[in-house]
Amino acid sequence: MKRRDASCAVIGAGDFIGSAIAKRFAREGYTIFAGRRTAEKLERLKSEIEAEGGRCIARGLDARKEDDVAAFLRETDTDAPLEVCIFNPGANVQFPLTETTERVFRKVWEMACYAGFLAGREAAKLMLARGQGTILFTGATASLRGGIGYAAFASAKGGLRNMAQSMARELGPKNIHVAHLIIDAGVDTAFVRERIRARGGDEAVDKIAPDQLMNPDSVAEAYWYLHGQTRDAWTFELDLRPYAEKW
Repeated sequence: MKRRDASCAVIGAGDFIGSAIAKRFAREGYTIFAGRRTAEKLERLKSEIEAEGGRCIARGLDARKEDDVAAFLRETDTDAPLEVCIFNPGANVQFPLTETTERVFRKVWEMACYAGFLAGREAAKLMLARGQGTILFTGATASLRGGIGYAAFASAKGGLRNMAQSMARELGPKNIHVAHLIIDAGVDTAFVRERIRARGGDEAVDKIAPDQLMNPDSVAEAYWYLHGQTRDAWTFELDLRPYAEKW
């Protein structure tokens, strides 16, 4: 593997999409800085990347803390110039409106929207100094429309989308590509399959057709594609869904 003199920061390097993205960029020679709330949960990702000849630095990170995000990205940039920053934390919760507490609403907003602002701002500061870079934000169906029980999640994801669009308009002319990806379907994870089982039982899980749920590796390819676009044809928003998804 040919090592690039550049780094890719993945904020929200969870077990599925986040890890798949990190591994995809690592295969292209990027030094991966992976951040998530619990550093110990990154050991598997770090081992898998290193087993393929890549390099991964794992850090515990609270993406809602301004100082933590700034320090994390500065460390990334000091090790190897920050070329790509990917914001991918979860925060998907569902509660009836009258059962959505102030604490839940605020925490979901902090994780899915406010933390994205911190990540994007701090990454932009570093990239503007060199006049290039890519910042990618993970969105969801809730980025476009609200649903029953998703007042907190939809408001946060909608806010993230508008914030990303503002960033894209401001930073694009300065050679920084900002894009927002709408993941409009369930990703093939144990968590999603369990939710399907809770709604419809084992029979509902058995009826899941091949490729009806998203493979995290397939999603990761979209992030790599966006990063590789030439600046005469940049995409701001890319929506992804399986062939069988209704929309």
